Amino acid sequence: MITSKLTSKAQTTVPQPVRAALGLKPGDLLWYELVQGQVILRKSPATPGRDDPFGAFDEWRSPADEKAYGQL
Repeated sequence: MITSKLTSKAQTTVPQPVRAALGLKPGDLLWYELVQGQVILRKSPATPGRDDPFGAFDEWRSPADEKAYGQL
């Protein structure tokens, strides 16, 4: 089991094995999904650029949508 400590400012360090497994780099966004009292941590897909007119529509960015359409 991999652990990390929560600071008084509600911050934590993502442990190196988790960063490596998810391919995380500084500046990457993380998704947190609550499922039956547990948290699923995912790397967010690439952040849309400012020129992306659909970048503001988060309703199509659910894990189910990502699974169904993420490879398009």
